[in-house]
Amino acid sequence: MKLWKIFGIGIVTSMAVGNNIADEEEDEHDIRAGDHHWLDLNFSYNDWITLGPSGPKRIRMPESEVSLVSGGSTSEESQDADYVSVPSLSHEVENLIFARFPRSELWKTSFINKRCWALARSGELYKIRKEIGVYSPSVLMYASGQSTWWEFDREFRSCRRLPFFPSDPSFLNGDKETLCASTHMLVSGNEMGDLVIWRYELAKNEWCKGPSMITPRCLFASATCGSYAYVAGGMAAGLNAEVFDVAERYTPENGSWEPLPSMRKRRQLCAGCYMDGKFYVIGGRDGDVELTCGEFFDEARNTWELIPDMLKDDPVQSSHSPPLVAVVNNELYSLESSSNHLKMYLKESNTWKQLGQVPVRADCHRGWGVAFKSLGDELLVIGASAASGNRVAVYTCCPSSAESGELRWRALDSGSNCLTNFILNCCVMVA
Repeated sequence: MKLWKIFGIGIVTSMAVGNNIADEEEDEHDIRAGDHHWLDLNFSYNDWITLGPSGPKRIRMPESEVSLVSGGSTSEESQDADYVSVPSLSHEVENLIFARFPRSELWKTSFINKRCWALARSGELYKIRKEIGVYSPSVLMYASGQSTWWEFDREFRSCRRLPFFPSDPSFLNGDKETLCASTHMLVSGNEMGDLVIWRYELAKNEWCKGPSMITPRCLFASATCGSYAYVAGGMAAGLNAEVFDVAERYTPENGSWEPLPSMRKRRQLCAGCYMDGKFYVIGGRDGDVELTCGEFFDEARNTWELIPDMLKDDPVQSSHSPPLVAVVNNELYSLESSSNHLKMYLKESNTWKQLGQVPVRADCHRGWGVAFKSLGDELLVIGASAASGNRVAVYTCCPSSAESGELRWRALDSGSNCLTNFILNCCVMVA
């Protein structure tokens, strides 16, 4: 039996998978005697951790440590002295311990007692994780033919289905845009003729309606920076609808939108990213005019600055997707949907450098159905496999590897078999 010492939480024991359970029964009986409210939490790594409820805390200690605590020898007369009472820690310290749990295991803390249940649903653990610098990204996706969203861990080794989406079928089956802000995922789409937003809250693991943007829109650019989400451009619902130049910022702490200054250009089907402390909006269309310029919002000056000819070398395709862009380590990358090539933006010269081929088929549907995102210090690309277009492929790549002359793509195929090869929505949540 392994011995775990997590002070202030309860009696903690661990048994490696494969051990003879009968050999452990006597010890387990002693520990559980007089207390029938135990919870076994599987923390993987081939171990089980057993946590007791609130109240007097006891920790199973090895014989060598017992002798140190008792200040004497471990003679036969003191065989019962292998349990040592320790005072309970404060809720603040317990919260710090819980906050360091793997993010995929945090939900289990809600079963310990009522206080932990309220703590898990309050979102406080994610605030503590932010304060102590503990982050874990996950990928949220909605694919063609699915009825709900899926969440994958960074390595795509595990996944879970999000709760059933409570919207009208017209929303679920229509075009949608998805973005994340802290522990909120916002899904914007058309419901019964109106543009609305549904919000998924990670801490509560539930969907709720709103809040709608100040200027409801579709086909807009979006980006995330820390706890904020930015949107700009887009168009109103309906045929021959107005194309917008307006921008907004979402704050998850109070669940509200605030207006930002208008862009220099009206644009829809544009892409957004956050780089060098600025919100960039790239490409798009204004009516029938293809825009090759970009612009960025300078928060310090509260103005937009135009970048002419930012996409001047990109081939123009009809019915194409918004530009596929992502930022890693403050460098901008683009997946050219016509050629399946990865490019890096050179800020000083306002030009693009070819880096190499991407192992998915972005050209199958003119860029639609492909997810191209930043995932920590790597690029993430998901779509129809270049080797076999009938299955979905998941790859990551550290773009700095191109400096050695060749991009090194890493296949992450595990857990992706629940998806089709056409990705409708994808965003990365860091919490």
